[in-house]
Amino acid sequence: MHDRGSIKWTSMMMPEHIQMLRDLDKQYHYKQKPVLDDQELQEINNKLLLAIHNNLTVAVKYYKDHDYHYVTGKLKKIDAIEKYILFEDFTKINLHDVLDVQID
Repeated sequence: MHDRGSIKWTSMMMPEHIQMLRDLDKQYHYKQKPVLDDQELQEINNKLLLAIHNNLTVAVKYYKDHDYHYVTGKLKKIDAIEKYILFEDFTKINLHDVLDVQID
């Protein structure tokens, strides 16, 4: 006899319980936001400034919604007051979420 695991029990569960199990599974796969030190933050800042002044393409790794995301493009604006970067395609990323910058 083969055991189907949790599949055989889902037909007897309430929809709220099924949703709760799905949410728990999703949370299990959440990634933690790394803490960057001052040197790493300064390096990111230097690369962003170099890229915007020389109109260079950058690849930015950032943290959002419990996962890592990537965007590549040319910068349109760095707003130090509002703390965000804006790409030419109008993608907007909070500076606090930036984890790494690579210049292409």
